[in-house]
Amino acid sequence: MRVFVTGATGFTGSRVVPLLLKEGHEVRCLYRPSSDRSSLPQPEIEWVTGDLSNSQSLTSAMQGIDVLINIASLGFGHADSIITAAKSAGIKRAIFISTTAIFTKLNAKSKSVRMQAESAIESSGLDYTILRPTMIYGSPRDRNMWRLINFIKKFPIIPVFGDGTHLQQPIFVDDVAQAVVSCLSNENTVGKSYNIAGKYPLTYNAVIDTIADKLNKRIWKVHIPSKPVVALLNLFEKIRLPFPIKAEQVLRLNENKDFSYAEAERDFGFSPRSFEEGISFEIRVESSQWLY
Repeated sequence: MRVFVTGATGFTGSRVVPLLLKEGHEVRCLYRPSSDRSSLPQPEIEWVTGDLSNSQSLTSAMQGIDVLINIASLGFGHADSIITAAKSAGIKRAIFISTTAIFTKLNAKSKSVRMQAESAIESSGLDYTILRPTMIYGSPRDRNMWRLINFIKKFPIIPVFGDGTHLQQPIFVDDVAQAVVSCLSNENTVGKSYNIAGKYPLTYNAVIDTIADKLNKRIWKVHIPSKPVVALLNLFEKIRLPFPIKAEQVLRLNENKDFSYAEAERDFGFSPRSFEEGISFEIRVESSQWLY
């Protein structure tokens, strides 16, 4: 099967492409001249330059392709251009990566854009599948757990904004990649959207404790009321004072983000690993990099 991949050089895309090649698919990847392609050195990949906002150039890049796998974020408003290009190129089957962040109760800037994108996909006439992962982790390229691991490694006192009891259900990056490949030739997934998550939900307190345990590190969690922190961070953002944490991130920590993946399990055998398994792997990677 000839597969066209957007977002191939990103965190998730760089794990999907090798699986596609292993399955024997011919893979063509879209990239920008500024993209770092070093994470995908395979000579079997066909590379084409293009712009997600330009449906004409995308149509040209997609010629002769059987399946579109769109891993590039839907939060930037490119869905209509991608859909138009795919249909113009004669592509019928398409898999899109979205996010469970569309279910947030917060007024996130990209929420409406992502929801509009999903609506456009559903009415596109394509044989689509939408996968909505929770927070993805699993390597130095993830922007959340990697940072937390290194913070816990360096400091014995861990600030927690809020009570830390809201549920998280992070998903390991290779489980997302396997879900994409599993859906590719599975007709049961056509015209459906799936939430995919880690094996079990756990509280943010448990996330911290699990990481500390895997690091054999004794830590103390200091719980700080979230409301004054959010107010202060909003002020920093208003006056454009740089700070490593955003108000929205603190608010997100204080809402439940647990999701059932029963439909994915039923339709394409989705079977994710637990957070304990996934974070152990990431810590081993972190430790090897620390040594070298």
